[in-house]
Amino acid sequence: MIQKDRCVIIVKAQPHRSSKYFETVCAAGVGADGTWRRQYPVPFRILNDPQKFGRWQWIKYEFIKSDGDSRRESQKVIPESIEIDGTLKPSERSGLLAPLIRSDFAEANNAGESLTLIRPVEMDFTWNKKTESELADERQKHATLASQLSLLDNTAKALDPCPYQFFVKWKGDGGKSHRHESDDWESAAAFGRFKRLYGEEDALNKLREKYEKYLAAGLALAFSTHKRRNVTNSTSNQWLLVGLIRIDEPSTPDLFR
Repeated sequence: MIQKDRCVIIVKAQPHRSSKYFETVCAAGVGADGTWRRQYPVPFRILNDPQKFGRWQWIKYEFIKSDGDSRRESQKVIPESIEIDGTLKPSERSGLLAPLIRSDFAEANNAGESLTLIRPVEMDFTWNKKTESELADERQKHATLASQLSLLDNTAKALDPCPYQFFVKWKGDGGKSHRHESDDWESAAAFGRFKRLYGEEDALNKLREKYEKYLAAGLALAFSTHKRRNVTNSTSNQWLLVGLIRIDEPSTPDLFR
């Protein structure tokens, strides 16, 4: 049964090749009711330009429930139904998202969630450079994919892979250390912009500085469970890092003013 919904986009993971859909993006957002929605699979790069949404934009869309994904937040979006429907103001972000921030994965697990936000108290943004053979392999696969996508959209171009894999080492309130590979598309896109402006080495430092500033002002790490490795499939949740999001700490009123 086709249903309609509306949410503000919080997460856009990097595009992944798909044997069934050529290339897909997993997105996630929050509805006006303050609960999570996951939109998957979204053929983002062959959407019409007016449909290509960014973080903090509201979208309206139609969806059906996927037979292959029993996570309660998941929605199989009908791509041609996507419409951008405004932007969430910076002043409204903390109010909408603060109730979704968890202290750790255990709290999210106990709540039965497959999407969550956790504030790190310490964080180090790091990277590994991919080898030339790894990049050549990725470029070849993306070129093959682009030729397939061109059957659906003659403007489709091969995705230029990011030459770095980014990682986040972090600690939460409990003091436990974690290290996650980042699948955040915004980070890869920001690196590309910085590289064009400052060169490769400075781009990496600019990206690290960006997230250090976020950490000082209010940073949340967004996580999603793996589609197959989660409690709905009778396994433990495997949490994947899909977003680094600035959500300023709510300001405390000055009672003495």
